[in-house]
Amino acid sequence: MNSTLPYKTKQFFFILIKLGIVVGAFYFICSKLLNNGTLDFHDFIDFLNESSIHSTKNILILLLLSFFNWFFEIAKWRVLVSSIKKITPMDATEQSLGSLTASLFTPNRIGEYGAKAIYFHKSQRKRVLLLNLIGNMMQMGITVILGIIGLWTFANAHPIEVDFLKISRGIVVFFVVLSMIFIGLKKTRFTIKGVSFDKIKRFVFDLSTRIKFLAFAFSLIRYAIFSFQFYFLLQIFGVGLSYLEAISIITSMYLLASAIPSFFIFDVIVKGSVAVYLFSMVGVNELTILCIITLMWLFNFVLPSIFGSYYVLNFNLPIDD
Repeated sequence: MNSTLPYKTKQFFFILIKLGIVVGAFYFICSKLLNNGTLDFHDFIDFLNESSIHSTKNILILLLLSFFNWFFEIAKWRVLVSSIKKITPMDATEQSLGSLTASLFTPNRIGEYGAKAIYFHKSQRKRVLLLNLIGNMMQMGITVILGIIGLWTFANAHPIEVDFLKISRGIVVFFVVLSMIFIGLKKTRFTIKGVSFDKIKRFVFDLSTRIKFLAFAFSLIRYAIFSFQFYFLLQIFGVGLSYLEAISIITSMYLLASAIPSFFIFDVIVKGSVAVYLFSMVGVNELTILCIITLMWLFNFVLPSIFGSYYVLNFNLPIDD
């Protein structure tokens, strides 16, 4: 007996899956806005009504910064994928925004890996997963490097009760364990989805210097853009911090928030908690910071995911699937 589902049945279930992803994303967005345990929605609206954020100039600047944030993320993805396949800017846009929508309610955006890979033929998907990992690691590397500099600067200017001796010991232990894991992987036939560790290492090193440089540069530009956007919102709401003082707190916030695993949809809560603690040390009130965090989330993730929902609904599997 042939147990294969008819083509029309497969298409029906495929449409249901796409609808489920979009409906699920919008449900979580609405839930987070209306049932936020850290920021009441009515307080958020009242706060915005009392500010100058409604001016056409401010809205345009914020939208422009969000546009360039995703412009460089899309450009980075297109550069990375060029190592296995040439794609158009529209293809890169579809894959980046579509995968954002599909991963919006998954832990630490883990769903993005599978969502991007499914745009490609089966023979290319393992390499696509690795390319996405490389791109995310570059962004994380910049977050860590600039975050450490920012945290060090902030700690020198403000009395933070931190036991640097314990932190140093923790870092040493971490790198010792990491080294042991690395040595162990080299001595064993470790594989990820059937791909050996040696092949993964070779794949990374075989990427052209141009691709790695451009991907890293685009990651750095993205970081500069959304960090400045945060600072710009501080200025809109009348927070009188200098750029250097504000950016040391912002980079520290992104570093500390990135170290806390969370559902991507709850990223606004994680960053909000960290940001409130750091900015409270320079006299910025909690409501202002929570509203800024929420606006950053709306401009840089919710708004792009709305466009991404269009790509999800119009997605079709590659021919070999």
